[in-house]
Amino acid sequence: MFSFFKKWTGSTTNFAELIENGALLLDVRTKTEFEAGHIAKAKNIPLDQLPSKLDQLKNLGKPVITLCRSGARSGMAKGILQKAGVEVYNGGGWIAFKNKYAVK
Repeated sequence: MFSFFKKWTGSTTNFAELIENGALLLDVRTKTEFEAGHIAKAKNIPLDQLPSKLDQLKNLGKPVITLCRSGARSGMAKGILQKAGVEVYNGGGWIAFKNKYAVK
């Protein structure tokens, strides 16, 4: 059953464990979108500002979970961070992520 799920979703990432171990929740939506609603523990760095914050994120020394509205921008952010050598995971849409992992 698990192997079917893994093939279907393409992911075996244990987000609950990452969160428990202190991963950074990074919301890459615009400031206006973020202020309209977000996960309280999330840090907001809009996607267009991400390149200027790479050193800061690399120096944290912990995994990053990217979030946005639907998963598209968080996927782009994952690519940018991955190329910079950051351990990063695409969490997708922030609302679904919040509900699934009961983060506040």
